[in-house]
Amino acid sequence: VQLQASGGGLVQAGDSLRLSCVASGLTTSNYAMAWIRQAPGKEREFVSGISWSGSATFYARFVEDRFTISRDDTKNTAYLQMNGLKPEDTAVYYCAVGEALDYGLNYDYWGQGTQVTVSS
Repeated sequence: VQLQASGGGLVQAGDSLRLSCVASGLTTSNYAMAWIRQAPGKEREFVSGISWSGSATFYARFVEDRFTISRDDTKNTAYLQMNGLKPEDTAVYYCAVGEALDYGLNYDYWGQGTQVTVSS
């Protein structure tokens, strides 16, 4: 199983980015998918998750309606649309998949991460 995250970059505060996570070696329609981030010197934290059916989505409180998670199982891909980025959103963003949607870090497979840097 491989998860390839992409779409990160260096942006200014208030800008937008769209992260993508392409999975191979599994059928994503059978799994919940999530985004987790890790800022420098901090522990990994849950950002957002979407159930296997797409009917349920979770967001961390700090997202404050700025991010939207979605999935396209025809492409084995999950997305995270991030608007209104803030410097505190700077982190490596990881995608993960698991059998159940979890509000923490309990996922079975993890990608390598994509760097998001937001300048003030």
